[in-house]
Amino acid sequence: MSGRGAVISCPSPNCGNRRDGLRPELVVLHYTAMPDLQAALDRLRAPEHEVSAHYLIARDGRLFQLVDESQRAWHAGAGDWRGRGDVNSRSIGIELDNCADIPFSEPQMARLELLLSDILARWRIPPEGVVGHQDFAPRRKADPGPRFDWRRLARAGLSVWPDPPADETPAPDAARFLADASRFGYPAAEGIAPVLAALRARVRPWAEGPLAPADMAAIADLARRYGVDRAGATT
Repeated sequence: MSGRGAVISCPSPNCGNRRDGLRPELVVLHYTAMPDLQAALDRLRAPEHEVSAHYLIARDGRLFQLVDESQRAWHAGAGDWRGRGDVNSRSIGIELDNCADIPFSEPQMARLELLLSDILARWRIPPEGVVGHQDFAPRRKADPGPRFDWRRLARAGLSVWPDPPADETPAPDAARFLADASRFGYPAAEGIAPVLAALRARVRPWAEGPLAPADMAAIADLARRYGVDRAGATT
């Protein structure tokens, strides 16, 4: 960890054993939506709130570990990704100190890149396994939100980004959109509006209005390159 700064241990009691022999295959990114770092630390360590994460990254780049990676932190709640639930048991959760209406700082993003690089290598998680809370719980959650730089992570090989052919402009088709969204991993049963909002938060920040050709092209490319069937096999 030379040059990366010390990891600050701040244990949280809000954790337990991973269930059914599951191991981390996802990394879930969150924002704290709290006014400051101390408020976030207090909440993530308070037994009465029953919420935690494995890591919390401060705006100045300091890295706090609250739960050991071998344990099941309580960060994800209800939701499913690629047709499977219990995201807590099959993920590592990272909270970013951000009150939801400001940009993510450069020190914070740089530390996140280092942490993700370590986690993905350690657990052999592919870049498509890095997701946001909104991705698998689109009716309940909106983090890490449209200000988060997913393209930056993708350029570093730490997430994925669509790259459809320039001439690919499929006509809006809700059924086709949801089918492709399901192949990529989204819980299509939640409906077009929340799934579209989750996709746009990642790849078309601040886009508005009804389903558009750009949305169709983006999800089609993600499904084509990273899609799975509901048995979990890559398509």
